[in-house]
Amino acid sequence: MALDQKYPYHSISVDETLEKLQVTKEGLTDEEAKKRLHDVGPNELTGTEGINPVLLFLKQFKDFLILILFLAAGVAWYADQRVDVYVILGVILFNAILGFLQEYRAEKAILALKRMIKQETTVVRNNKARTVEAKELVPGDIIRLEEGDSIPADARLLTSKNLQTVEASLTGESLPIEKKTEPLPEKSNLGDRLNMLFKGTHVARGTATAAVTGTGNNTELGKISKSLSDIKTTSTNFRKKTERLAKQMAVIAIATSVVVFILGYYVRDYAFEEVLLITVATLVSSIPEGLPAVISIVLAIGAKRMANQNAIIREFTATEMLGSVSVILTDKTGTLTKSILTVKRIFLGNGKELEVSGTGYAVEGDITLDEEPVHVADDPVLAKLLFVAEACNNARLLDGEEQKENNNSGDADKATGDPTEIALLVLAKKAEARNEDIFPEANRLDDLPFSSEQKYRATLVDGENGKELLAVGAPEKILELSSGILNAEGPQQLTDELRQQIKDKLDDWADHAMRVLALAYKDVETGTNTINADQVKDLTWVGITGIVDPPRRGVQEAVGACKSAGIRVMMLTGDHKKTGAAIAREVGILEGEHVNGNYPDALQEDELEEEESRFDELVDNVSVFTRVSPNTKLRIAEHLQDKGYLIAMTGDGVNDAPALKRADVGIAMGIRGTDVAKDASHIVLSDDNFATIVRAIREGRIVFQNVRQTSFFLLTTNFAFVFVFIVAIALGWPFPLTATQILWVNLVTDGVMELGLAAERGHGEIMKQKPVARDANILDKSVVPYLLLMGTVMLGLSLAVFSYYLPTGEEMARTAVFIVIAMTQVFNTYNMRSIDRSLFTIGVLSNKYVNIAFVVSLALQLLVVYTPFLNNIFRFDALPLPDLLIILLLSSSVIWFAEAYKKLRFGSQPADAEEEEEWMKDKPQENEKV
Repeated sequence: MALDQKYPYHSISVDETLEKLQVTKEGLTDEEAKKRLHDVGPNELTGTEGINPVLLFLKQFKDFLILILFLAAGVAWYADQRVDVYVILGVILFNAILGFLQEYRAEKAILALKRMIKQETTVVRNNKARTVEAKELVPGDIIRLEEGDSIPADARLLTSKNLQTVEASLTGESLPIEKKTEPLPEKSNLGDRLNMLFKGTHVARGTATAAVTGTGNNTELGKISKSLSDIKTTSTNFRKKTERLAKQMAVIAIATSVVVFILGYYVRDYAFEEVLLITVATLVSSIPEGLPAVISIVLAIGAKRMANQNAIIREFTATEMLGSVSVILTDKTGTLTKSILTVKRIFLGNGKELEVSGTGYAVEGDITLDEEPVHVADDPVLAKLLFVAEACNNARLLDGEEQKENNNSGDADKATGDPTEIALLVLAKKAEARNEDIFPEANRLDDLPFSSEQKYRATLVDGENGKELLAVGAPEKILELSSGILNAEGPQQLTDELRQQIKDKLDDWADHAMRVLALAYKDVETGTNTINADQVKDLTWVGITGIVDPPRRGVQEAVGACKSAGIRVMMLTGDHKKTGAAIAREVGILEGEHVNGNYPDALQEDELEEEESRFDELVDNVSVFTRVSPNTKLRIAEHLQDKGYLIAMTGDGVNDAPALKRADVGIAMGIRGTDVAKDASHIVLSDDNFATIVRAIREGRIVFQNVRQTSFFLLTTNFAFVFVFIVAIALGWPFPLTATQILWVNLVTDGVMELGLAAERGHGEIMKQKPVARDANILDKSVVPYLLLMGTVMLGLSLAVFSYYLPTGEEMARTAVFIVIAMTQVFNTYNMRSIDRSLFTIGVLSNKYVNIAFVVSLALQLLVVYTPFLNNIFRFDALPLPDLLIILLLSSSVIWFAEAYKKLRFGSQPADAEEEEEWMKDKPQENEKV
């Protein structure tokens, strides 16, 4: 009979589970395990193997603009213009290779971030415990787990002793979950299935045996991974914009080429072959075949800059998409916060409330009172608290060699044990790091592990102060078991008044979403060598510690920058409502007492379900949603997309993966992120820093500006270029340029200057501007006035020069027009560095790549005009030097016309200043201690 891996095993007893899985506590036989492995396959996730290189390369040809270029190549082939064909196809191939290399490199970078560690687990087979690879587990296997173990498959608990697991990567809950074996209601939510263990999580404390109920894609992690393929993704916003631009330019190009053909062949009766060549050359020049390559270069430059800021781009167009993001949906644990519990406050029995600096597992940090460091040796109560924190503790900080063995892939590899005990241990080590000799030597004699019933942990030690019983646990329970309190004079009676002061402090800290632990001790008789629960009474209260999962460095400033940039930040977390709201307020997502008086600051999923009819309204007005399931994350993302917002979703856990894929821009954490989350994302943050997103958004906005400016540059020059032909033919003049001269200007002059423009840095207060509308075109009607102005200036200069030199011969006239058209485009590149800011405001020579392109382009024009071999091929006459200088001066007039236009339309603007705040410049290093 086939085993049902989808059965709700949490709803049945241990015995019923074993019966359902057809196994006993002695485990499967080797033969049965082998048979089941053959039937169900290895315990591995499928569907996340990465992108096929061939398919990735072919994907680069999907753009409409590329199809237009193929059409232009076909027309050129028909007109027997083989050189044009090869040039156009070369541009297409260059664009495809550039896009492929960027995305392929990103995939390789993601793979480098994944920890390639062979996972092994202890399994019982043939009534004997043995170690096997996790991929060999099958449903029905009996596994044994202990503190620190990764859970290799979904499993039903059979026995447990003080078991707690960390499920942040799956549910978003940052604190350890206490497990039990009793059956639960069938409809229990995933985070409430306390008798189940889940693949991808780990044991924080205790030991257990469990029966495997699901492997591979039949685990909760696997179900989410597999469901990603069913999630509908939208065509990228950027792809839609470029397709619209391509269609607009194609229509203009075809229309103007038809006009040129009609005027030349039917109106002026030029030879068919000559008109056809000019028409094809005009069509090829009007279609900006360099645009895909230039856009790819702009995106590549943006991707490289983002990579330098620790944002790895997995999909090329995400570089521009980031710049248009209007809403960020962020997880809390591991994204806004460090997912590392840290002691931030201490309240001692002597009434002192102390602050603790530093976060994570780094032992650098101070204990302060009123911002002044406290010397532990001068405060015996603090010294006692730190002693209890370290001695009543099973956690351990790893040394350098141990971290190296674990690949040192993040803070999770710098310590082992229960997260709260690690926090207490780090607190004690902060005092030790200052070489304060405060801790007496003590040997542990016995230990009473934490349990949900007793709500504390106790340890018996023998040290310089004799034998002592130390206790750490829930403050209410420790307070109940305490009869004394330690202050500067030593142990004193714990009065009702002092008890009430402690309770008031507990209430205050609870409002700040702190996890509070109390620490106490008692002296015991010399002959005591073991302890039990009956002995844990008449304790002396020492104090309490306030533990938080602190925000990451720079997150508060990053959230503020998002708000200034018109970007809404929303928190979607699996954590508790009070915790989520407290962190949201600390990082600035929530501000003041109430953000909106008509709506709550935060909502839990069950509250949202109760208000189902107001779902859309609440999503529009509430910024913090807690205890949310993956389905609710998807619903929220889809609702905002339907309203026209461009969504970025950040996260690191398996529970984030569906929304990461559905979002316009999915951003995964590279260090803490699960493989499923990374594979579903468009961008991976290699430093796991939320603040990196803001740096990437700034670069994304620069990318959009550069795409817009290069497109505008091409449209302006092509517009003027084509109308020079139309007017010249309408006047009955000869063609201003030959077909080969047209292609030189189009492919060489434009191509060189585009490259310089693609590397332009941002100007103005980029992060003070609102996001570009989701459906906004790359070019809109706002460019029309400048387009008409530049077109008129270039047209007037070209026709004036052509008519002036025409009496001296067509070749001389065409040479003069060639230089005018080429150099007006070159000078116009400087105008296009900013559409609205003066060239002298942004700095005439501040873009070295444009300057280099200017020199190269000018040199190429002079080379083709004055070199005998080349000017014979292109049919040029060498202009006298004075004439050349005059034409260059006339061509530069486009700068002065543009300056006048910008002054009249946009007014005076201050010179460019460095926009980045210090926190944006302060990029964390890989080995940074956090």
